[in-house]
Amino acid sequence: MSNVPNTLKYRDSHEWVRKEEDGSYTVGITEHAQELLGDMVFVDLPEVGTTFTAGEECAVAESVKAASDIYAPISGEIVAVNDALSDAPEQVNSEPYDGGWLFKIKASDESEIDALLDADAYKASIDE
Repeated sequence: MSNVPNTLKYRDSHEWVRKEEDGSYTVGITEHAQELLGDMVFVDLPEVGTTFTAGEECAVAESVKAASDIYAPISGEIVAVNDALSDAPEQVNSEPYDGGWLFKIKASDESEIDALLDADAYKASIDE
């Protein structure tokens, strides 16, 4: 069973979201998603300053098995990306909830967070 931290929110497309002290939200892919994809070889991240709507494709994770689109879990502006992944994409596999984060987004509508799944709902969605 994959690790699904209770402190995060999730999309059914396997992105996780964590609110930071500065009000931004850190986004990554779940342990379950990286297990399905296999070893990461490249991550194509969005550009800082780009604005996305919730559910819009904003990044791509390429693994030895496949390339998978990553979607913005909430609407907002990209305020940071994890540049370390350009040299070490395997951090998405080894630390999906820490060093393997993908980008930070400043929410344009924080109420969208309420529409995301909590840990129990996400666990139920991947157990089906």
